[in-house]
Amino acid sequence: MKTLVVAATKAELAFFYQHFNLPGGDFVESKSFDVLITGVGMVATAFALGQHLSPKYNLVVNFGIAGCFNRNIELGTVLNITEDIFAELGAENGNEFLSITDLGFGDNHYKSKTDKKVGLPLAKGITVNCVTGSEKSIASLVKRFSPTTESMEGAAVLYACKQQHIDCIQIRSVSNYVEPRNKENWKIGLAIKNLNDWAISFIGEMN
Repeated sequence: MKTLVVAATKAELAFFYQHFNLPGGDFVESKSFDVLITGVGMVATAFALGQHLSPKYNLVVNFGIAGCFNRNIELGTVLNITEDIFAELGAENGNEFLSITDLGFGDNHYKSKTDKKVGLPLAKGITVNCVTGSEKSIASLVKRFSPTTESMEGAAVLYACKQQHIDCIQIRSVSNYVEPRNKENWKIGLAIKNLNDWAISFIGEMN
């Protein structure tokens, strides 16, 4: 049995690739783990996992950076996202939002599952198609979900793993606060470095 490491972009695992001397492909196989780069967003993620996820994996680890709603969490902090929600999947009913669960068409809420020791702060994430960047949207999401982070892939990975009955961990490093878009406030380099340091240690200890 092997571990599948999943990320949206190769940049998010740049130092991981270097450390393990991996070739530069989007799907890389090694002795004890494989790496899958899916592309950005839940559609690309679902398609890539549909091609590669199989019972030969006993664990999927989704790595990535994320925006954070909680300003008490420092940029660059690495978090264990133990639950994730499809925030936009549903219908508007006037000013009210009805989730896909409310509509009776499925579940919008997924949880991680593992017996591995992770040892990181726990957090709740939401998964979105459109990165949040207005005070009105931020207030609405905080009221509805009380999330810590947002990404564009997390819940899709948890969903796929649940369908295949495969354990899954989602690890996110905070690159920015969720606010009106301001790149000057971002710390993507720090977030990627800290994410990769943790990923190298965690996957290395499993080998």
